[in-house]
Amino acid sequence: MQTTMDLPQTQTIRIMLNGQSMEREVQARTHLVDFLRDGAELKGSHLGCEHGVCGACTVQLDGQIVRGCLVLAVQADGRSVNTVEGLTGSGALAQLQAAFIKRNALQCGFCTSGMLLAAHELVEQRPLANREEVREWISGNYCRCTGYQAIVDAICDVLAERIKAAQGAQP
Repeated sequence: MQTTMDLPQTQTIRIMLNGQSMEREVQARTHLVDFLRDGAELKGSHLGCEHGVCGACTVQLDGQIVRGCLVLAVQADGRSVNTVEGLTGSGALAQLQAAFIKRNALQCGFCTSGMLLAAHELVEQRPLANREEVREWISGNYCRCTGYQAIVDAICDVLAERIKAAQGAQP
């Protein structure tokens, strides 16, 4: 029977991080968010509750949002990880970021990266979501500054803009 003393303390991981191939040696117990912040110098994802409740550590793993504090870096081996920095650089978040600024849906900014990633997943997967569905979707992300109203307004603005653009594109 193997004990924890027999298990390797470090492991080499190979990931696609924000579209770039990366190989690093990591401690077996390193959480993905810690690896991103300390090992990859990407500070957009934040450490909040460290229990998967607040959403501040949200990142994409193979295109789906996950809590970076609940995923070990070794679990990302061979997979694709996108952070708020990568999605910002690609322009994927531009419409949401503009709406957040317009609606003053960010104040201290601590929750913003997680909110943006959750909102991005929502507008991609549920383009016809109503206000109540938006509230439900982002309910796993805590914000202590804005009171959520402006965040929900910003996301609903983007959904409405996309619906209008799609209707305008129809013959």
